Amino acid sequence: MKVLVAVKRVVDYNVKVRAKADGSDVDLNNVKMAINPFCEIAVEEAVRLKEKGVATEVVVVSIGGKTCQEQIRTALALGADRGIQVEVEGNAEPLVVAKLLKGVVEKEEPQLVILGKQSIDGDNNQTGQMLGALTGMGQGTFASEVVVDGDKVNVTREIDGGLQTVALTLPAIVTTDLRLNEPRYASLPNIMKAKKKPLDVLTPADLGVEVKSHITLLKVEPPAERSAGIKVADVDQLVDKLKNEAKVI
Repeated sequence: MKVLVAVKRVVDYNVKVRAKADGSDVDLNNVKMAINPFCEIAVEEAVRLKEKGVATEVVVVSIGGKTCQEQIRTALALGADRGIQVEVEGNAEPLVVAKLLKGVVEKEEPQLVILGKQSIDGDNNQTGQMLGALTGMGQGTFASEVVVDGDKVNVTREIDGGLQTVALTLPAIVTTDLRLNEPRYASLPNIMKAKKKPLDVLTPADLGVEVKSHITLLKVEPPAERSAGIKVADVDQLVDKLKNEAKVI
């Protein structure tokens, strides 16, 4: 069984993001970049399926400029077998990404596609669902457990009311939630081996997709500063402030 995993290059989650002075975009100068954390969970799940003998090959795909090859190589160091870069300048919107991934799915014909449920930069939570609609494949979103059973995959989903398990007929699409697994660290030998693993570069034209934007970015600005909290001497003072200042009681 071939597993296709999509990964995205984002600002490292430990870095405090800053807007440019003119508000045109996020300032990425000298900023540490990394694999989107949800995508890292997707890679880990695919590698675990391979280690169990369920998957025979793990293919990683990323959409972006040449710099995203760094994140593909990281995924290869974590255990993926080969990588694909779809060369697109700038940050493609979810619909374009879904169309490009559809082209890769048609080209590679994987039995299982695993994506992070969302990226920590846009937080759109759209690409997996759009890909499911475009390909007609069944989808299990917000997965906290994935079990492949013959020609089906059982996906336990995290929903507002608790947990829901859905059975999908392969080929299928799964988007990962935080509690699915704990990603491993890449060892130095595997990092060295990853440099020799194959990495193909495709263009949108190779996949029959025209890249165009349907979204206009108006302005990027930091959230408003929150005022500092205060300490109260006792419960009576707390109740007084809640009643007379905050007016919540």
